[in-house]
Amino acid sequence: MTDLGLDSLRALGDAVDGRVPEGDPATAWARRKLDYKLVSPLNRRKFTVIVVGTGLAGAACAAALGELGFHVESFTFHDAPRRAHSVAAQGGINAARARKVDNDSLGRFVKDTVKGGDFRGREADCFRLAEESVRVIDHMNAIGAPFAREYGGTLATRSFGGVQVSRTYYTRGQTGQQLQLASTQALQRQIAAGTVTLHTRHEMLDLIVEDGRAQGIIARDLVTGRITATTGHAVVLATGGYGTVFHKSTLARNSNATASWRAHRRGALMASPSFVQFHPTALPVNSQWQSKTTLMSESLRNDGRIWVPAKAGDDRDPNTIPDAERDYYLERKYPAFGNLSPRDVSSRAAREQIEAGHGVGPLRNSVYLDFRDALARLGRATIEERYGNLFSMYRDATGEDPYVVPMRIAPGAHFTMGGLWSDFDQMTSIPGLFVGGEAGWGYHGANRLGANSLLSACVDGWFTLPYSIPDYLAPLLGTDVLPLDAPAVRATAQQVRDRVDGLLAVGGTHGPEWFHRELGEVMYAGCGVTRTSESLTTAIRRIRELREQFHGDLRVTGGGAEFNQELEHAGRVADFLELGELMCVDALDRDESCGAHFRAEHQTEGGEALRNDADWCFVSAWETTESGPHIRHHEPLGFRAVPLQTRSYV
Repeated sequence: MTDLGLDSLRALGDAVDGRVPEGDPATAWARRKLDYKLVSPLNRRKFTVIVVGTGLAGAACAAALGELGFHVESFTFHDAPRRAHSVAAQGGINAARARKVDNDSLGRFVKDTVKGGDFRGREADCFRLAEESVRVIDHMNAIGAPFAREYGGTLATRSFGGVQVSRTYYTRGQTGQQLQLASTQALQRQIAAGTVTLHTRHEMLDLIVEDGRAQGIIARDLVTGRITATTGHAVVLATGGYGTVFHKSTLARNSNATASWRAHRRGALMASPSFVQFHPTALPVNSQWQSKTTLMSESLRNDGRIWVPAKAGDDRDPNTIPDAERDYYLERKYPAFGNLSPRDVSSRAAREQIEAGHGVGPLRNSVYLDFRDALARLGRATIEERYGNLFSMYRDATGEDPYVVPMRIAPGAHFTMGGLWSDFDQMTSIPGLFVGGEAGWGYHGANRLGANSLLSACVDGWFTLPYSIPDYLAPLLGTDVLPLDAPAVRATAQQVRDRVDGLLAVGGTHGPEWFHRELGEVMYAGCGVTRTSESLTTAIRRIRELREQFHGDLRVTGGGAEFNQELEHAGRVADFLELGELMCVDALDRDESCGAHFRAEHQTEGGEALRNDADWCFVSAWETTESGPHIRHHEPLGFRAVPLQTRSYV
């Protein structure tokens, strides 16, 4: 095994330019929009834009561009666009509309978001998120999202973690599903109008780069196995996050990193890949054979109280443990925010309790989320109205009735704040390749506030990419799309076929699921809620061994010219084995703690994350080479409206 010292794992590259307009970050977006070049309505049909993914960001981008008159090729590996993983988001979507008289404002939204991300995101991006949030709610309401309402008819809000105001709009515990349905309906309208061509059951396996810019994709028909090319003037990746690298995550089993990773291997920089959020309100793992974890919405923390027995190892019925013998540890440690402390803080606190012997449940790997007091105060009818479907889901998943016994929750791999690096226009380091939603890195820094994910996807798809993409396209007026028989197209397609054939030809003894499970255990142990130099170095060594074993002992049943989920899974695991190493290298390289990236070597006396702004106030943007170390580029970060400060939720 080669030396795994940091210098052998990474080399230092140049700085990258985020192209944020100089001056006040509060007006950066308005000034940038005014500077954008336009494409006239009569010329828009002459351009083809490829949008991969039909979640909130992808469906919105495709629908908006189609409505404007561009020709859009839309791709999803699902059998229908409405099945995209955005449906899984439950609790709500934030907006700085300040409808409650609780002193919320656009400025407070920005402060909460920048602070929540522990000052490792772009300040100007956060202003755009706040500014467009108002339009997002009005737009989604107009196209059919059934937001909850107050008695008088106004849209209702509730609180989420990391804030002290009520700015989260919701549709019970189905917010993502309802927003996805509304966006899909808008997309279907454009499909019917002929501006969008939809390709279902197609998975992107590579990016076509020619003349230094993205000009198409290679996709595999998941039913027939046929590998085809589609070319266009620009490509948008809205393919979600990579949390399933941990195997057991809150994401759908099909969620993967292949589209992003293939673009990365073509030259698109990957930003802060180690910034992964572990949701504090996931259901605990009950068996090593469990295929994934299940998310319980953060909105439950509005009324549920989180606690553990004060005595380690106490296995009494929770309803028999008196308050004096309970530790409501979030309320104790963070009284100003309590059970609505940010996710990274709450997850670390839960992990501390579990590792100290206070965990509950059969495997002692969870904490309680208790609605006893809320039921007594509000009554069952109110709790059912607010969270009824979530309670039903919990009962179906566990066989326990949360109206009678406390829920059991534990941190689980969830959202990835890292992703493909992009500039202020959401264009990656490859000209013509844009990114939206969780596939990108924008807005959230080192930790995402709850209910900002649905918002960021909607802002990207509806109100950012439809402005920035035409600016890129305008100088290309009069150019044709790359011919399908162009050398770059043929070469890229052949490389994809060779990769697929290579996976089928190994003929080993272990299926892709075995390798995925092994990788997940390595990632949780080495690059999980808490990281150390030793754990990360061990993880990198184990991942390299596992990758070598994968390419020598993989077994894929079936063939390539048919519906073959084993083959799909194998390709995704192959990419996870490369991405997992980069995540660990990034975490090892970033010699500080910030947000969800918690290096045990860097913590305050109180056990909180200890940033190093003097040396690490930048975004890491990684390049992966065919051989040799990963190359870390960087984008410096500056904060004018929200000065650098130590986070405190006490």
